[in-house]
Amino acid sequence: MCGIVGLLLKKPSWDARLGELLVPMLIGMTERGPDSAGLAVYASEPIAALKWSLFQLHGEPDWGAFLRKLNATLPGEHGLHESGRHAVLTTSADAATVKQRIAATPGVVLLSQGHRIELYKDIGTPGDIATRYGFGKFTGSHAVGHTRMATESAVTPDRAHPFTAGEDFCLVHNGSLSNPYRVRRKLEPLGIHFDTDNDTEAATRFLEWRTREGDSIEAAIEKGFTELDGFFTFLIGTQNGMSLVRDPFACKPAIVAETEDYVAVSSEYRSLAHLPGVGGAKLFEPQPRTVYHWERT
Repeated sequence: MCGIVGLLLKKPSWDARLGELLVPMLIGMTERGPDSAGLAVYASEPIAALKWSLFQLHGEPDWGAFLRKLNATLPGEHGLHESGRHAVLTTSADAATVKQRIAATPGVVLLSQGHRIELYKDIGTPGDIATRYGFGKFTGSHAVGHTRMATESAVTPDRAHPFTAGEDFCLVHNGSLSNPYRVRRKLEPLGIHFDTDNDTEAATRFLEWRTREGDSIEAAIEKGFTELDGFFTFLIGTQNGMSLVRDPFACKPAIVAETEDYVAVSSEYRSLAHLPGVGGAKLFEPQPRTVYHWERT
């Protein structure tokens, strides 16, 4: 049992409130996922340089030394914003080279990359993690979050959700897949690398691969109904919006609240009850095997 939350703000004038509105949503799902939590937040506008969300998985971080080494050995402009064991690197350097340097840094794992996304996740209760990394101060156009109650794979920061693949693509998952290793065997010969043994990573990499091959998000998910076996509610974040889908049996809960100001998604209504104007929102339970997609126009 896990909790998913998502919030897309339809009006830029609301962007400064993204974290303020989202933190109670995440904390509202604590009982569904008390062992770890995470949040992918999308900036209001993309930047030209790539942003890389990093986490010091082993040992104490020395982000200053990491940046000094990068400045000394890699041409380009580099900036680093530190937040405890997390850091967000912004750089104009070649993406493949940057990824190699990150992989060669002991204890540091790459959580996400893109022009809008920043990703934070850790072990602990959702409230503790939100306080630890200042989620309430985040601004942006939309965000996707997750609270985890592990039913497979270890409880570690890198196995918490959201999972990412490619650029500006993330996924959170309530449910379980029965065939993640079959999916891995399909993707690994194509050069797609896996970082964990979590079943959600298999779904993330499959769906991002299909979009990279030219499928729309709707078409990618439709192929997922054939390739991904199990029970799921998926909430997907992309550079321009978010998508929601439940399995053909709708085994895992979800509810949507939509007003003229926002679209909010959660596993249960209690995470939406604090939102302004929710009493007059269009509320509905997403139908099975139906893709819902929202973008800010």
